[in-house]
Amino acid sequence: MRGSRVASPAVEARFHKEMMGLYDRFADLGFRPVLLRRFVLLNGGVAAAKELVFKPGTTGLERLLDAGKAELSMEALMLRPEYQPLFSELELQEATQRLASATRSRSRGRLQAQPTQPK
Repeated sequence: MRGSRVASPAVEARFHKEMMGLYDRFADLGFRPVLLRRFVLLNGGVAAAKELVFKPGTTGLERLLDAGKAELSMEALMLRPEYQPLFSELELQEATQRLASATRSRSRGRLQAQPTQPK
């Protein structure tokens, strides 16, 4: 089980640094998630991700999807192979599900209605 492996403090520190970097990446897209930044500063990157992944509407995932940058999301960061040992199987499943469901709902929303043929 992935969540049962122990990650090194160096891996946890790199994850924290990347979580802090999300603010800058989002800012480049015109969105400044001040609450995310503060939450990461106060709790650490890993603890913040573990809590936020289960809270709806607490990430910039929707904005990243609008910008075509889902790979910059907290969820995508959690799922990178080097960071998976930091999280439980349930946390990784939730991150996967959030990315998949957000992408599906966005792709459905972009479909254009086709005119029907008269019978």
